[in-house]
Amino acid sequence: MRTAVVWDALRAVLAELAGATGREALGIVDAGGGTGGFAVPLAALGHTVTVVDPSPDSLAALERRAKERGVVVRGLQGDAADLGELLSPGHADLVLCHSVLEYVEDPVGALAAMAGLLRPGGAVSVLAANPVAAAIHRALAGQFDEARAALSDPLGSWGDRDPTPRRFTGETLTGLLGAAGLVAGPVHGVRVFADLVPSRLVDGEPGAAEALVALEEAASSHPVLRDIATQLHVVGRRPSA
Repeated sequence: MRTAVVWDALRAVLAELAGATGREALGIVDAGGGTGGFAVPLAALGHTVTVVDPSPDSLAALERRAKERGVVVRGLQGDAADLGELLSPGHADLVLCHSVLEYVEDPVGALAAMAGLLRPGGAVSVLAANPVAAAIHRALAGQFDEARAALSDPLGSWGDRDPTPRRFTGETLTGLLGAAGLVAGPVHGVRVFADLVPSRLVDGEPGAAEALVALEEAASSHPVLRDIATQLHVVGRRPSA
């Protein structure tokens, strides 16, 4: 439910890349892919997937999850900044950068390293935290000063105790992609309502989960609602020529 909008976008990108390349099995790199929440399902679709993550524990969990699913996912230990050293240029048709830019020291450098892995026409899928949503969530928790801080801080942080070092508006994300030499597509909101609706309203009503997914999909491109989503998603393309 929380990732339905992202999966919709990924399926469209994968179909387009398969049509353009004539290859059903694409090369995919998941930067910071952790335990394989995206990598393993993508491998199950027949793609060749590599996860690069700094945590050995996460990579071990990835290996177990892939084995349980009966697929092979290559795991490499490293940071986003190490991608150019770990993998060769032109290695990937698609790179996932989900919940990574919030934690790297140099977001533009990280995206440039990912762009360097792409074949011409390839894509980078970026998913990042949104400062507006952080303000809403802090306000709903009664932390009004922290909510105001999230709106005014250049990095979108609400304070010293904030576990997320930085957040990004849609405009910032498209600018970062452009600085990395990628052409940004439209911005979509992810988890517009899912983090605000009490779980009892979803778990206790037949069909409620499916209805919430449909609502999330409708809200993801709404010109106002997408900007209050917990996360923002945008796909950047490497030009074909």
